Amino acid sequence: QVQLVESGGGLVQPGGSLRLSCAASGSIFFSIYTMNWYRQAPGKERELVAAITSGGSTNYADSVKGRFTISRDNAKNTVYLQMNSLKPEDTAVYYCNAVYGLTNSHYWGKGTLVTVSS
Repeated sequence: QVQLVESGGGLVQPGGSLRLSCAASGSIFFSIYTMNWYRQAPGKERELVAAITSGGSTNYADSVKGRFTISRDNAKNTVYLQMNSLKPEDTAVYYCNAVYGLTNSHYWGKGTLVTVSS
């Protein structure tokens, strides 16, 4: 059984910063998984925000490039999303996702709410 638990969400003013964390536990060899952050805003589809492979390669949605940074600490089984220069349109529930393609393994966290508002 694998659990992904997100934390770090909250209310922040436009221009502010937040750091999200996602801790993995259970029967998961964390370091081999690609870790993703998705978000879903009210009335919109879930979208991929950032990804980091087992080798450390990263990829970002155009809307967050230059503002968000994804990183991972395999010793702590944790992936992070540093979010700077936040905008109201970044308001969403942010979900952590773990993927291992060779076994088609997918895991999701329950999400953490980020609200950007003055």
